[in-house]
Amino acid sequence: MTSRASYPVLVAVLFAGGGLLGCSERSLPPASGEASGAGAAAAGISVAGSVKPSLVAPLVAPSTLAGAAATTTALTAGGETVAPAAPIDGGPRGLAAGAKGPAATALEERLGALRFNPGKVDGAYDGRLSMAVMGFQKQQGLPRTGRADPATLAQLAAAPLGAPMVATTEPSRVEIDLKRQIAQFWKDGKLLRVLPVSTGNGARYCVPKEKGGGCDMAITPGGSYRADRKIKGLRVSALGSLYDPVYFFGGIAIHGSPSIPATPASHGCVRVPMWESGWVYDTVAVGDPVYVVGGKVAPVPFGETAPLEAPDEVTVPRDPLNPA
Repeated sequence: MTSRASYPVLVAVLFAGGGLLGCSERSLPPASGEASGAGAAAAGISVAGSVKPSLVAPLVAPSTLAGAAATTTALTAGGETVAPAAPIDGGPRGLAAGAKGPAATALEERLGALRFNPGKVDGAYDGRLSMAVMGFQKQQGLPRTGRADPATLAQLAAAPLGAPMVATTEPSRVEIDLKRQIAQFWKDGKLLRVLPVSTGNGARYCVPKEKGGGCDMAITPGGSYRADRKIKGLRVSALGSLYDPVYFFGGIAIHGSPSIPATPASHGCVRVPMWESGWVYDTVAVGDPVYVVGGKVAPVPFGETAPLEAPDEVTVPRDPLNPA
């Protein structure tokens, strides 16, 4: 089998250096406001922080992911339908922060229909709308500027709802795409929200001795996990501040941050915009699956079996004295 053998290797890489892992402590004690729940044990989760890994399986075909070629008919995700919209006239340069008026209102409404969160629909191109635009650009493979340029507006008119990243029937889950830097949140089989994220940047980092010391690699591991605990409010660790963290692998969590750049920038955690952290905390339940795609280990839906690996090929030089 694939992942049972590969998982210890992944863990060895993540814990190498100083034993640090992600944005927080390697092993967190219970804290005020921390939620765990009896459902965790039933789901095969250790509330103390360790999560049983899943097996490795193929993802859905790339052509079925959000960002596939646009059509002129209604598109669906999770049984829901969103029809194409009339193109938004943003002028020759499009729309950018500071813009106001009907075009900005139409942009907010269209992003909301596609499950992004532009904030209050008020016709003002503010920071939340810029972040929602960047989230859409990340999803669609467009330049990540936060500016609704003509290419972004054209794509927005015909874009579908985000398609599932993992072929699973689990109705409530989180899907994180390391390559596109987005997270999709599903509840009761419906896509609730798509958020721009920033994950581990892959760089080596070290913690000062006065804060515990040690070095590690800033990696967000791919694979199948479950939310195993969450803390309401601010959590301060040796690597910084985490707002409303929802942990799914040791010290790695989905949490609010004031910095969500266009590229991976974290120590391994999954950053979401600050104003989304409370919603994430309230929406993701302890025990919900968290699938991380785009890493070295691909996720497999819980309860399914990983495909068998092809046997290794071994080439043995032929003995010239015994050609048989």
